[in-house]
Amino acid sequence: MRLPEFFIAGAPKSGTTALHAALATHPQLYLSPVKEPKFFLCAGAPPPRQAGPGDAHSAREWVWRRAEYEALFNAAAPDMLRGESTPFYLYDLDAQRRIAAVVPDARFIVVVRDPVDRAYSNWMHLWSDGLEPIGDFVAACEAEASRIAAGWAPFWHYRALGRYGEQLRHLYGLFGRERVLVLRYRELVESSAQVLDRICMFLGVPTRLCTAAPAENVRPYVPPTPHTRTLARVLRAGAAVGAYFPPQVWRAVSRPLLAALHRGGAPRPVLTVAQRRTVLAPLGGDIELLAELTGQSYSDWLGDTGRGEFRARRPGAARLGAGQPTAR
Repeated sequence: MRLPEFFIAGAPKSGTTALHAALATHPQLYLSPVKEPKFFLCAGAPPPRQAGPGDAHSAREWVWRRAEYEALFNAAAPDMLRGESTPFYLYDLDAQRRIAAVVPDARFIVVVRDPVDRAYSNWMHLWSDGLEPIGDFVAACEAEASRIAAGWAPFWHYRALGRYGEQLRHLYGLFGRERVLVLRYRELVESSAQVLDRICMFLGVPTRLCTAAPAENVRPYVPPTPHTRTLARVLRAGAAVGAYFPPQVWRAVSRPLLAALHRGGAPRPVLTVAQRRTVLAPLGGDIELLAELTGQSYSDWLGDTGRGEFRARRPGAARLGAGQPTAR
């Protein structure tokens, strides 16, 4: 078997893309060439029907066949540790159980981010790609329950993805605390070199060998104008049709449309106190559970201001990449 021995398991929009790229530069680590294969989100069958805009197209890129998944690690040398990054493994408790069944000694790297900032970045990602039809972040969060009931893919679960306490408690129950490294997103932004060394120590490989990763996955804010709304409708319709063609076909067709949509992007609006409190309200108990499980304080998440997007962090901070680091 050629299965991974460690996973970057979460959370989405918490720096996992940059972390994957950085760890892939280590000579004793092999990261799958496909980031987010999502194999363990499936139960040996194609992904379930997903109803959100673009979901059916995205599902065609999931690596759900066992042979194809194992083939992702064929190029790993015998002395290399194999790993992959699917940030939804923390959220999907069935995926955790599937991993436990076939890789019971797996190790997990989990990055947690202020759940309101994470949800806002998540919404911004989909809005700026023309897929999110609701132009108000809070209203989109309020639509979450109905979307989940309708079968929208996990990336649309804005609040639920940030219930790290529940998710981590389940992961600890399957693998034990010693096999799970929990990191804070702000550490990844502000002290990346130290964080990379902590990960290497956790995995048992030499430190100070990872190089910086390039910036990825940063999208501009797209103001809701008649022009951008029209482009977004075209993108949603195209993604629906693209589900019937190989994924690379729609990727190629959508590229100029996305470039047009992103042209003239504006600074990301700052959440108001009222918006933040509304989104945060149902998550307070889970934040307390996370603090209890990890022995760390997350009281800064309970305030009326977030820490903003990756590019807005303090100017002198160490970074995983040059320019604007990834927010995912």
